[in-house]
Amino acid sequence: MRAILLIVGILALLAGALFALQGSGVVHWPSDSSMLDQSVWQSRGITIAIAGAAIILISRRVGRR
Repeated sequence: MRAILLIVGILALLAGALFALQGSGVVHWPSDSSMLDQSVWQSRGITIAIAGAAIILISRRVGRR
């Protein structure tokens, strides 16, 4: 369970970071993405990245008892 949470958290953190960078216009990959320079994707990406970080922290606490 701990490993699954960690993997999900890392994937969410990375995806959120990519979405935020695409939304802010820093990353223009893929070039035909509808998320480029869209502030709504910047805020959604930050939210997803924060959720991913929270899942990573939770995974570190699971099984420690």
